[in-house]
Amino acid sequence: MGEARKLAPLALAGLVAALALVPAAGTAHATPVAPFTARGSVNQVYVAHARPGDALTLASAAHDAVATGTVDALGSFLFRNVAAGDGYTVVDGNQVSAPLHVATANETPPQSLYATQHLVNGFQYITTRDGTRLSANVTLPGPATGGPYPTVIEYSGYDPSHPGAPQPSTQIAQLLGYATVGVNIRGTGCSGGAFDFFEPLQGLDGYDVVEAVAAQPWVLNHKPGMVGISYPGIAQTFVAPTRPPHLAAIAALSVVADTYRSLADPGGVPNIGFPREWAQQRDDAAKPYGQGWEQSVVAAGGPNAKQCVENQLLRDENMSLVGAFDSHKFREPIAAADALSPALLAPKVNVPVFMGGAWQDEQTGGQESLIWPHLTGVPKGDLKLFGTNGTHVESLVAELDRWYEFLEFYVAHRVPHLSPALRALAPVIFQSATGIGGVQLPPDRFDNTQTYASQLAKYRAEPPVRILFENGVGHRDNLGAPFGDYEISFPSWPPPNVKPTSWYFQPDQKLAPSAPHSPDFGGKASTSYVYDPTAKPATDFHGGTSDIWGAHPSFDWRVLPLGKALAFDSSPLSKTTVMAGPGSVDLYLRSTAPDTDVEVTLTELRPDGQEIYVQNGWLRASHRALDPSSTVLEPVHPDTSASVKPLPKGRFVSARVALFPFAHIFRAGSRIRISVEAPGGNRPFWAFGDLAANGTVVNDIAHSFERPSRLVLPVIPNPPAGIPAALPPCGSVRGEPCRPIVSDGAPTNVHAVAKGRSAIVSWTAAVARAGDTVAAYQVTDQPGGVTTTVPGTASSTTFKGLHPGVHHFAVTVAYAASHATVAATASNIVVIHGDRRHPHDDGGDEDHEHGHHGSCGKRFF
Repeated sequence: MGEARKLAPLALAGLVAALALVPAAGTAHATPVAPFTARGSVNQVYVAHARPGDALTLASAAHDAVATGTVDALGSFLFRNVAAGDGYTVVDGNQVSAPLHVATANETPPQSLYATQHLVNGFQYITTRDGTRLSANVTLPGPATGGPYPTVIEYSGYDPSHPGAPQPSTQIAQLLGYATVGVNIRGTGCSGGAFDFFEPLQGLDGYDVVEAVAAQPWVLNHKPGMVGISYPGIAQTFVAPTRPPHLAAIAALSVVADTYRSLADPGGVPNIGFPREWAQQRDDAAKPYGQGWEQSVVAAGGPNAKQCVENQLLRDENMSLVGAFDSHKFREPIAAADALSPALLAPKVNVPVFMGGAWQDEQTGGQESLIWPHLTGVPKGDLKLFGTNGTHVESLVAELDRWYEFLEFYVAHRVPHLSPALRALAPVIFQSATGIGGVQLPPDRFDNTQTYASQLAKYRAEPPVRILFENGVGHRDNLGAPFGDYEISFPSWPPPNVKPTSWYFQPDQKLAPSAPHSPDFGGKASTSYVYDPTAKPATDFHGGTSDIWGAHPSFDWRVLPLGKALAFDSSPLSKTTVMAGPGSVDLYLRSTAPDTDVEVTLTELRPDGQEIYVQNGWLRASHRALDPSSTVLEPVHPDTSASVKPLPKGRFVSARVALFPFAHIFRAGSRIRISVEAPGGNRPFWAFGDLAANGTVVNDIAHSFERPSRLVLPVIPNPPAGIPAALPPCGSVRGEPCRPIVSDGAPTNVHAVAKGRSAIVSWTAAVARAGDTVAAYQVTDQPGGVTTTVPGTASSTTFKGLHPGVHHFAVTVAYAASHATVAATASNIVVIHGDRRHPHDDGGDEDHEHGHHGSCGKRFF
């Protein structure tokens, strides 16, 4: 942490509840003793036991007023964002606190703060640098004198210190013979202090927790590790960058790369589904006695009860997490947003790391691999990363054996070897976590008859990145169980051998390896859809949180709404293609609205008639500005108010959509599909605060010579042998639902031929979906605007008496049962001449179009 000066133990802020200010020499009257408690913290000062409603002033050493506040109903107040320094006082009327020290994040407490704390088996408190006491529950595998034991810490705002109710990672570690310490972050459970979502002080509290636990005689090597999935996993990404000197390793599962971009507002679109619901739960749980179990601690009486009651006093000073979600439309203030980005904090991590998760994580979103390239401070060989398809729970259940190996090597310092008794517990653990029975752990990979040093060297020599494919079909006799059937290891991430490969949007909603040739004007230049955020359900799953972790969850993944989405499909792949990494959907977008929201969905259209989900991406078009860190596979948007721009009226703009990372096998004969629509309906628990459609909003996606929208995907050339030949059974690939492939409902191959002052317009009939029929086609002359309606059985019509000039024709199909209308890619351009007759001129091939605008090819005149 660089040059850090020692911090006088603010725990010495065993400062009595009210210390009088020592009067200056020569004064006649002493300052009245303050009846309230005031303490300095890290860029904060907090007050308790004051009179509700009193006006407080924070004064500097020079007696200048720095900040003011009003005591809350619980008798407390918290001054935030206070500059570091000495001599601060809190003034309440004519009562003044003792002088206070406000620390910086770089001040390191003396070791005595930790060495003087004695933790025992059971429920208790750990004191942090500012005197705050965090509730902790210690569980030892035997008597303290029987140690030392390998020890892990689980630290979060859930209830890890709840006596007798361990969190999942803690529970499994206990079964493996580890000592465990569950600690509630400040402002939650029976912990003191006020809650604010991953403020820097929470990371420093974690530092203090690690060091206090490490000082205990029962901790093996005086170096505990940290474990946890989701909230306690994310917490590790904020604690490890503070570099506690006695932290052994972290095993951070199902985490978030950047709070704004990866979770709260991907692409600038507010995520009002799971993240906001989770935020509300955290706000509720952080209220006084909000988790419920605190009451049982209080009811038990004694010192622990008294401290838990005392620790509720700052709860009214909690920062609302929902308020933060709702008020931060942009990724700013930038410094605060950066402080909530584990990817940006990652270079400071200097201990062994085990990290991984699922690309389709229904809670944290699946973008955690964006952290991986930034873990540059982890010693070589000590970084173990994995990614898989699946759900939020995969990071633990699909990799339980690898998680165990990591902890054994770096925390227990022994060769991993599961006893028969522990192996017998594995099916119980899987059954409990996923509802899937009959799951067994694979055999040990390391030889416990050899030395620890030799086996650790073997482990460290393995590639750091391991990617699992088709998790859910690895055991054909237990489909849906969390086992993959293929894997690839890489020396770094994104894969160094990845080949960014483009598929370009084409007319008639096709994808092709080459850029389109259509000119930038006329009907073939773009295809439109109606923006309608109400066209689909907000989510594609309606069960509970744990229901989706089962073997065959029931998704409600709806087909694309007719006329309100576009789907661009490739030709069948000539060979099986493996992809792994982030992707980019580079759109040229025009809208009739000043702003619009876009969701893109990557799927595989299989030769068995099934479409399987792969991944999503999102963008609010006004957030389309690109950060300089963007790459061909990874667009990054600043998402600041200064970078936001409305869409220009009537003009196309470049709008790159970040496709979240994924790993998928597209087999020979399958087609790649990318769909574009309003956000919603493609994620189990993510829902979006879409921009409302003011009237009918039409979005156009260009596919022309100078506006070549494209899909860029991370192809892995020459993947290792062993790819299973058979398609995985539909519905068994975890996190990737299937649905039947259906028509997009549009007519295709719209073509116009000029005949004097007339034009013959023809098309290939639309394919109606089951239960629907084509009622009619509407054909519109553009730019003339004249529309003719023909029966649904027709496939051509003739326009007569056209004005001389350039024309093209739009064809829209109207459906009988659904009442939907779907527009086709319009026709080629034709030229209608005046008095001069050109009976053989069809007036409209694309070479002619280029020639008319001075490009290569023929000229009309």
